Amino acid sequence: MWYRWSSTFSCRAHVYPYRHHLASTLRDSISTKFRTTSSVTDMGAIGRQTINTTQRLKELRELMRKPEFNVKVFVVPSEDEHFSEYPAEADKRRGFISGFNGSAGCAVVTLKDAFLFTDGRYFLQAEQQLDKNWTLMKQGLPDVPTWQEFLSKHLEEGIRIGIDPTLIVANEAESLRKSLRTRDSELVTLTQNPVDIVWGTERPQRPKNKVFVLATEYAGEQFSTKLERIRGEMAKKNAAATVVTLLDEVAWLFNLRGSDIDFNPVFFAYAIVMRDSAVLFVDKSQLDDLVKTHLGQEVSIRPYEDFLSYLRSLVTDSLVKKDEPVLIGDKTNLAVVEALGEENVVILPSPVAALKAIKNPIEIEGFRRCHIRDGVALARYFAWLEQRLNSGEKLDEYQGAEQLAKFRSELDNFMGLSFTAISSVGPNAAIIHYSPDPNDCAVITKDEIYLCDSGGQYLDGTTDVTRTWHFGVPSDDEKRAFTRVLQGHIAMDTAIFPTGTTGYIVDSFARRPLWEDGLDYRHGTGHGVGHFLNVHEGPQGIGTRIAYNSTALKPGMTVSNEPGYYADGKWGIRIENVVIVREVSTPYNFGGVKYLGFEHVTMCPIQTTLVDLSLLTTNERAWLNNYHREVFLKVAPYLEGSDEVALEWLRRRCAPV
Repeated sequence: MWYRWSSTFSCRAHVYPYRHHLASTLRDSISTKFRTTSSVTDMGAIGRQTINTTQRLKELRELMRKPEFNVKVFVVPSEDEHFSEYPAEADKRRGFISGFNGSAGCAVVTLKDAFLFTDGRYFLQAEQQLDKNWTLMKQGLPDVPTWQEFLSKHLEEGIRIGIDPTLIVANEAESLRKSLRTRDSELVTLTQNPVDIVWGTERPQRPKNKVFVLATEYAGEQFSTKLERIRGEMAKKNAAATVVTLLDEVAWLFNLRGSDIDFNPVFFAYAIVMRDSAVLFVDKSQLDDLVKTHLGQEVSIRPYEDFLSYLRSLVTDSLVKKDEPVLIGDKTNLAVVEALGEENVVILPSPVAALKAIKNPIEIEGFRRCHIRDGVALARYFAWLEQRLNSGEKLDEYQGAEQLAKFRSELDNFMGLSFTAISSVGPNAAIIHYSPDPNDCAVITKDEIYLCDSGGQYLDGTTDVTRTWHFGVPSDDEKRAFTRVLQGHIAMDTAIFPTGTTGYIVDSFARRPLWEDGLDYRHGTGHGVGHFLNVHEGPQGIGTRIAYNSTALKPGMTVSNEPGYYADGKWGIRIENVVIVREVSTPYNFGGVKYLGFEHVTMCPIQTTLVDLSLLTTNERAWLNNYHREVFLKVAPYLEGSDEVALEWLRRRCAPV
């Protein structure tokens, strides 16, 4: 169906090019770190740099041999204590010891060898960044074990394997211990992380940036009602308390945001929710009077460093016990369980994550609005880029990413980027999580595919969008692969499925068109997206990981739809929109079950000249034309009278086929 311009989006005079006063004020009050338009140290592959790790490994092995450690193997995960996907610089221990800075991976160091485990998104990047000291373990390929399997099946028997208990999930640690017992080996928790000792004074300090309040007009719900909903979940388990350790969950629960981690509007904190009280563990210097007034008498403030000792005191004072346990999420670290005692905890999927994943009506409307504004920046950028390439101007990948960030920064409610832009051309586009090094990156040309995956953080939502372009004449192989990816994207966008269906089940919808040509991709089809929070949010997702089969897709959840294809060493293709799960009407409701589908909110053209139209069905062609009609109707009014070049580009790129 054709979409009409809704009155909901009619107030464009306040959106572009003017900035909302509140957003500007908040932006000026928080760290420049969060506002940085780009970063060459985080969230993706950074050029082709290789670091010599010989001395670092030598010092680590010397510590491993000392009596106070006495381990033959030491495991260095990617995560911090809060299992942040993208840790602060101070917590990038795996990156420091290995030289590999991709966002996913685990290092295993023995007294003689060193192994880096990562998945298919990072194979090429890891091959470029690891030095001769390391063996790359390509997880997911046949006969390649996970790091856990490697420890329990491929190392000698009867050894002590060290790990920092704050950096491993409690459930995972227990499973690993069981598998190691069969070989008379032991998982040893260390009170001090030896990598920190090797890092020494060069290790960065953790940031302690100001925390700010996210107003209810954006959050859609007061934090006091969120606390009551958590207590309702506690009552079902007769629990005395719930421990909250993930940073985005703490931020969401109290309607607070921060800037301690690049691109993620969170701050270092823990929380405990009890039956009639709540405690927030955070550095008090990060809280101003506005935040303290916001929290009021409902929330006690204690130092961040007191968290584990406070947990121990709950046990000592008999405030928690076996029949009145503490609920902890399934991503809680082992140190928390050790502090409370295994008998006093119940580990389950986080009740905070489950509530946070389902966006309320205010949040959903915020997603719609911010994606339209984001579409304005995308139209301006791609029009700008095409115009300059046609004029013969020489631009590299990093310059492109910087210009896109500049266009986003001029939008209403803009607070920063949601991740480092993946601005990649030709072979670099085949590196799934590549991002350009300003000192060593490729020039964007008209003769190669250009893939741009980027996003923004706004007070009313978070965006994540990928578009693939060819500004010259694409090859037949490129067009066919692009069309298959597009067909997979359309199949997911138009999918209808019964309530209770998981992302694990629907993942194949997006892959089927690629499978017809013997193609596939080594990443998930979709991840959850936070509301002015982490761009990657759980527990929902769409992919082949069995974990996605444990969480059903529910109305109000936000996920990405991003199938792709990558010809290693040549080019890469991805098309990504953010979609909202919604109820749909069907002629029948077999068994009384409701049916669900998706509403796309990303508003950016898809290049039709990269499409082999002969492969499209009538319905797929209609979808493409309908989508472009919607994009034009919603984005064009914001460009009228302000950027005629972008408006004309949008008109041309949204023309029906």
